Amino acid sequence: MKIIQGKAASKGLAIGKIYLYKKKQDAVKCQYLKQDEVDAELKKLDDSLAKAKEQLKELYDKAVAQVGQKDAQVFEIHQMMLEDEDYLNDIHSMIKDDKFVAEYAAFVTGEKFAKNFAEMDDEYMQGRAADVRDVSSRLINCLMGGEDALIGMEDKFILVADDLNPSETIKLDKSKLLAFVTLQGSVSSHTAILARNLGIPAIVQADEPFDDSIDGKLAIVDGYKGNFYIDPDEVTLAMMNKKKIDEDETKALLLTLKGKEDITLDGHKIEIMANMGSPSEIEMIIDSDAHGVGLFRSEFLYLETHTYPDEETQFNAYRKVLEALKGKKVVIRTMDIGADKQVDYFNLDKEENPALGLRGIRLSFARSDVFKTQLRALFRASAFGILAIMFPMITSPWEIDEAKNFIEEVKDELRKEKHVFDEDVEIGIMIETPAAAVTADVLAKKVDFFSIGTNDLTQYTLAVDRQNQKIDRYVDTHHPAVLRLIANVVVAAHKEGAWVGICGELGSDLTLTKEFLRMGIDELSVSPAKVLEVRRQVRMTKVTKK
Repeated sequence: MKIIQGKAASKGLAIGKIYLYKKKQDAVKCQYLKQDEVDAELKKLDDSLAKAKEQLKELYDKAVAQVGQKDAQVFEIHQMMLEDEDYLNDIHSMIKDDKFVAEYAAFVTGEKFAKNFAEMDDEYMQGRAADVRDVSSRLINCLMGGEDALIGMEDKFILVADDLNPSETIKLDKSKLLAFVTLQGSVSSHTAILARNLGIPAIVQADEPFDDSIDGKLAIVDGYKGNFYIDPDEVTLAMMNKKKIDEDETKALLLTLKGKEDITLDGHKIEIMANMGSPSEIEMIIDSDAHGVGLFRSEFLYLETHTYPDEETQFNAYRKVLEALKGKKVVIRTMDIGADKQVDYFNLDKEENPALGLRGIRLSFARSDVFKTQLRALFRASAFGILAIMFPMITSPWEIDEAKNFIEEVKDELRKEKHVFDEDVEIGIMIETPAAAVTADVLAKKVDFFSIGTNDLTQYTLAVDRQNQKIDRYVDTHHPAVLRLIANVVVAAHKEGAWVGICGELGSDLTLTKEFLRMGIDELSVSPAKVLEVRRQVRMTKVTKK
């Protein structure tokens, strides 16, 4: 038995035979053109670019159907890369000035751009090197007359490769793919994200290269620990088979909880809601059997476009979700842009401490026209379901007052324009800072509910940048200070008749479910995949102390 260690990129267990995937690369040679061949070569380049874009369009449509618009966006990005002026100018220059054949020009240019990304300090930007190589490989394939062939096998398999591009991942036959393991890649790469959304166990950054000898061998992928077992011995195989059976049984048992109440053994009720980032996730939300949406991250509308989304675009998006949820509550957070969520066309100034800068409600106040457009769309959509609106990054009472002034202004406009909307939409705020948590008794007098964003609350309370991997050990989400602030918020809110939810990562932390129930948390909003797990934990819990 051989054990290869890597980074767990997508949870799950898989047992099956290895398919060692080697990319069929046509040999790109350094060949020169004659002067009278240059124009024809440029025409070949244009035709191949058009063909590559068409392939990417087809991949995008397929990805939308499989994983939703948000995660399919990588293929739109690839199309934009094929239109990048610097990239194209370099290829054209090598053809026209240096007289290189187009495929060699595309190969050299792609490697140059990929190297630039790979040498950046930011891990996300490093991951874009794979995207550049993916795009260049596609273009070269088109230039050399290759077809965009699908990867596949007759039997189920574990795919092992040096690396997988997003376009290769989305083309895989999911009915046969058990898992994948790669030598390269990162847990934040588009391929890893796609794997998680497709529910495929995955390991990246394997600690040693693969050779031909492993092809066809039995293997185990442990997507929880990042272990890849090749030719497992009988003891390991038996142990992992049992774990896989347990995993499958657990999934089957969870499905029996659909339609059940979120209630403890001693009668305490709580609402388990789902977080969502895009209308494309509606089917996933409905299938999760959540009681509604506890956090709709509306910033996706801004992050996924190249200009400010207008009122009609937003109205249609919100309406679609509200209608699909058929009477279940949908809590929509106004745009939470800034800090780690930057949007180019906002043209925000560079800040020394963006997490403490112009973000959330602060940016909404600074861009009041954008804010009002969103509020108009939200209130117009309120006529089509049960809507609640909450504001991010609130730290003081005056911010609530100012936000409400905007609401009243928008309501007056809509009344004059004869629009139908819900006059009694619940208004709430995110509790993300110690300031908000400590003064929750004052803030609760002005709103209908609180939703605790535990990710930011932990960051601001413990003074740790949650984006900085070098200080991961200091990000203690169970820190007594964080839990005491949450408890304080619940008490303060309930005294004023406001309800309290948790929409951060801690909401799905099963080790804290009982404590949250004892605190009196009214709602937990978690990822759709976690809804039934949290429901099971709630139904197994007894809150009352003996």
